Amino acid sequence: MNAIGKFIKSLQIDTRLLGMIGALLVIWIVFDVVTGGLYLTPRNLFNLSVQTASVAVMATGMVFIIVTRHIDLSVGSLLGFLGMLMGTMQLHVLPEIVGTGHWSIWIITVVFGVVMGALIGAFQGWLVGYLTIPAFIVTLGGLLVWRGAAWWVTSGQTVAPLDQTFKLLGGGVSGTLGGPASWVLGIAATAAALFLLLQSRRKKAAHGFPVKPVWAEAVVAGIISVAILGFTFIMVSYPVPTRAARRILEARGEPVPDGPIHMAQGIAFPVVLLLVVALVMTVVAQRTRFGRYVFATGGNPEAAELSGIDTRFLTVKIFALMGGLTAIAAVIASARLGAVGNDLGTLDELRVIAAAVIGGTALSGGIGTIYGAVIGALIMQSLQSGMAMVGVDAPMQSIVVGVVLVFAVFVDIVYRKRTGA
Repeated sequence: MNAIGKFIKSLQIDTRLLGMIGALLVIWIVFDVVTGGLYLTPRNLFNLSVQTASVAVMATGMVFIIVTRHIDLSVGSLLGFLGMLMGTMQLHVLPEIVGTGHWSIWIITVVFGVVMGALIGAFQGWLVGYLTIPAFIVTLGGLLVWRGAAWWVTSGQTVAPLDQTFKLLGGGVSGTLGGPASWVLGIAATAAALFLLLQSRRKKAAHGFPVKPVWAEAVVAGIISVAILGFTFIMVSYPVPTRAARRILEARGEPVPDGPIHMAQGIAFPVVLLLVVALVMTVVAQRTRFGRYVFATGGNPEAAELSGIDTRFLTVKIFALMGGLTAIAAVIASARLGAVGNDLGTLDELRVIAAAVIGGTALSGGIGTIYGAVIGALIMQSLQSGMAMVGVDAPMQSIVVGVVLVFAVFVDIVYRKRTGA
């Protein structure tokens, strides 16, 4: 084994993760060269992070769906339907109840959307789990039903404008943490990551499991710290446009200087939502009974049922979780646009499935990671964003994404055969 191989083995980092990160870096570097240095700029990376958020949120739920050997083709249409419901709630229903511009409108809207998404998802899961209708058929029907239902809610009319506070959840001007709060979050996230690394090492040592060399642990800790703080630095390096900064200062009642205003965008709210969802889903997958049941069922459904796992009710819960996450994605997507049209979420089901598969989730079930799905979503969005910047037309973008998806599955098959995974 060569020196690089020994070094990577000592770090005990998943080679699949390294491959995904390497592919992402190659994509970024190639597009940066082709665009003359316009791709790897704070502005574009900020926009890229916001654009990735909604698909990545759904991809975390799709991991559980695919791990249990199911599929959900309805998430794009369901996103559009939930977005239309939430738009109608805050534009036509709630103002009549609590008053126009009331502070509670965005809260009630989000809660309503998540509850509706979970109920719809649970219903689809009931059809799959208890009536034993294949998930492909149930969600294919859902793809058609919820897209039609979205049109039916407003007879095809676009819902706009949305509540001003609600729109902050989509990022953009004022929809960010700002510079100081972003640094607080970045430093806190770094400290938490280092603490978890230390705790994991202590637990392994206490139970007699082998641990990494101290130098390897330090290298991993350094990589994580640089990644988190580097991302934070890039986000705060993107300034708020002068006109927007003036409006923000005026809204706060603060003095507005005549010259340039230095105000950092910081980490966008959609990215914060994504980070929270990814963290919670990772904990659920790795540290809870529900997560263990999900992977056990995906690995061997018959054995899981014989061991006492209620696989039918588990299916209901997984699809309910997918529906709730789709609602959160609908909040991000509609808030970012500031309006809800009938095309909201179109083809998102394919992007979400592709993100999970590219991230290493096995279509045969039993294997998948949350961080892999998030990176997969970022790879997908990076490809689309880069191709748009260099002027590639939409049909060719679809061709490239399709080829990448098939190639990713092929690489996954080869990897599993060689590693015996």
